[in-house]
This record gives sequence, structure tokens and C-alpha cells, in this order.
Amino acid sequence: MVKETKTIQELQQRIALYEDMEAYHALYNAFFNNLRYFCYSFVKSNEVAEEIVSDVFIKLWQIRNRLMEVDNLRVYIYSIAKNFSLNYITRNFKHPVTSLDELDIEPVVRIGNPEELCISSDLVSKIRQTIRQLPPQCRLIFQMVKEDGMRYKEVAEVLNISVLTVRNQLAIATKKIADTLPAYLAEAIRSRV
Repeated sequence: MVKETKTIQELQQRIALYEDMEAYHALYNAFFNNLRYFCYSFVKSNEVAEEIVSDVFIKLWQIRNRLMEVDNLRVYIYSIAKNFSLNYITRNFKHPVTSLDELDIEPVVRIGNPEELCISSDLVSKIRQTIRQLPPQCRLIFQMVKEDGMRYKEVAEVLNISVLTVRNQLAIATKKIADTLPAYLAEAIRSRV
């Protein structure tokens, strides 16, 4: 995480001071997938999520000469993405939501390495179902910390909540997922015996 933060800071500096397009593309590539999943959890459309991410990076390029004033670029980028997503919802829905608790956050569970692929699809389905049943803010916090690799403080800044709230919501999510798994595994073992 420290190396990643240092790399982001280096890219930020190259963009701000030298208008380095190579650094800009590297930053875009570093954030694109996680940011797209983050935006998708709000807007429920891959195309719209991709457009929002593009808009975020257009905004970054437009303010590139002020980028060195930004202390934590990751938090800044996620905050812009959240605001753009909420603006999209406000503009395009008859009954826009006004808080994260009212949103139907779509959980994103990604499986990327061979070890994770060994998990049965039933188990992944059960985990997704459990995540889907979490309260919206809890789901979003779980995604940002566990999927996007953000620190509690970063999540708190993006969502305008306390670090303690992030920690508590993550503990709730983890406990609910953990409570679901033993029952599921016991049932799976009984059905195979």
C-alpha cells in the first residue's frame, strides 16, 4: 500500500508539473476498474459507470495545474466519482435519493486468482446474497475496503463519515458474512454425505 501511494503521488506530480500524458494514462489505468465498480454500485449501469469514470479523469485533467494542492489523490478521485454518480442519479431518476442509506448499492464480488477460483460457485453465490442483504452504506463500505483496498480513513473522507463508523460497519458486514458461512458449509457437507 505504501508503494502504491508513493506511485500515485509520483504520477500526480508528473501530471501537475509536467502535464505528462503518460502519467495521466497510468493513473487512469491504475484506478479505472475499481472506480468503475464503485460507480456501478450507485448507478447500476456499466456504460454509465464507465462514462462517469471518464468524466472524473476529464475533470482531473482540467484541474491538473492544481493537483499538487490535493493531499490524498485516491480520496479526491473517489469523492469526485461519488458526487458525479449522485448527480447522475439526481438528474435521471424521478425520485432521487438523498443519502447513502436510501441507495440500493450493488455489491461487487470479484474473484481473481486461482486459489479464489477453487471456491464453489454456490459459496460465492451465498456470499453475494449475504452482501446484498447488508444495509446500503454497509455494503458500500465493505466494497471500498475489501474490494478497492482503501484505508478506513480514506473511506471516511469519501463518504463524509467517521473512521469509527467505517470500522463498525465493516465489522457488521464481516460478522454477517462469517455467520452465514458456517450454516452454509454445514448444510453443504450434510448434502454430500
